[in-house]
Amino acid sequence: QVQLVESGGGLVQPGGSLRLSCAASESIFNFYAVGWYRQAPEKQRELVAVFISNIGTNSADSVKGRFTISRDNAKNTVYLQMNSLKPEDTAVYYCHAKRGKYDYWGQGTQVTVSS
Repeated sequence: QVQLVESGGGLVQPGGSLRLSCAASESIFNFYAVGWYRQAPEKQRELVAVFISNIGTNSADSVKGRFTISRDNAKNTVYLQMNSLKPEDTAVYYCHAKRGKYDYWGQGTQVTVSS
């Protein structure tokens, strides 16, 4: 069973930064896509940023220029560096991986941007 474990969430002031980590229980090369989604209260879960095999990266327009997705293949870990955070970035952030018809999700980590 694939496990994805997120860490790095917390409370930060507007304009601040956080780095989220997602540690996978197996090589991230095994997945077609691996990345981050988020879900704010009373809103649908939405894509934040993702690596797609043989294609590259994709990210939401709302985070372009502020968030960066990266990976450490040796550690089976995907990161999300979040800069210039805004209150509207407040959400539970989920790590996601896809292989074939299967989707795998982490437990989520809360990010709260507030003064």
